[in-house]
Amino acid sequence: MIDIPTTGEALMYLFGGGPFFEYDWPGILPLLEPIVPGDVFPYYFTMAMFQRALVASLIVSIVAGFLGTFLLVRNLSLIGDGLAHVSFGGVAVGIVLGGFAPLWYALIFSILAAIIIDQMQTRNLLTGDASIAIFLTGTLGLGLVTLRIWGGGITTDVEGYLFGSLNLIDEQSLDLIATISMISLVSIILLYHSLLAISVDPIAARVQGIPVRSIGLYFSIITAAAVVSMVQIVGVLLVTAILVTPSATAQLLAKSFRSCIIWSQFIGISGILLGLYFSAEFNTGSGSMIALVSATIFFLVLISQMILKKFIQPTSNFN
Repeated sequence: MIDIPTTGEALMYLFGGGPFFEYDWPGILPLLEPIVPGDVFPYYFTMAMFQRALVASLIVSIVAGFLGTFLLVRNLSLIGDGLAHVSFGGVAVGIVLGGFAPLWYALIFSILAAIIIDQMQTRNLLTGDASIAIFLTGTLGLGLVTLRIWGGGITTDVEGYLFGSLNLIDEQSLDLIATISMISLVSIILLYHSLLAISVDPIAARVQGIPVRSIGLYFSIITAAAVVSMVQIVGVLLVTAILVTPSATAQLLAKSFRSCIIWSQFIGISGILLGLYFSAEFNTGSGSMIALVSATIFFLVLISQMILKKFIQPTSNFN
């Protein structure tokens, strides 16, 4: 009887190598290790624990590039930050109750919050920003109070969820992150044209017969799930660093929506790799360094664009 590998196991076999069925595959990451600079960073290409962290970071970055671009077009850039804070409430409850991995509780909390926020917005009960703010502060407060009373306060593991810790990514976490990422990516690809239509002009999309509310609700759900997959990498407080910042940087460079997605992929992956490299070499938190590198790339591109426009674009004769 042949054991079917999980999504995480398949990715680890592809990138990390090892025995698979009756074959032995060298893996992509170990082949790159000789050319990787640094004293510590090369371990991300050879050791299983670090390979899991690198694979999880890369696939999450790819999904974030797609989601972030759509979120910016729909003026929903804050929803990622809000749902990340909601997920912390789930993590806190999961740590206290046990039974399942904290990420499963975070997934439930985030999906429920995404559904309620979407329904409140579509039914004109409350604006999107207001509902996001309420859930953000409310569930964050729930998590902190729960940990204070029943969970022993802010521990090292809790700090990992707040600021990101690649040490938290074990085999089960990688399976969950990989499964969420694959479902999100396939969903976006299949709904690409419909999502673009409802993002640019929802009224025209409704006239064309596109189920705007249903697709919008499903998009909110996969965004919530994807945000949960990012929490262990950059932390609750820094999710925007890989969900929004690369896409915002891409908007400065792109001339079309499709090129914006391509640029966001390149910038997001570059930010992840550089962030992991500097965090490994300087012994800093991975989440904070990824956030700093992503913000630095954004400001470098912004300043370059301003300088180019200043010297290239002709000035008006009427100034």
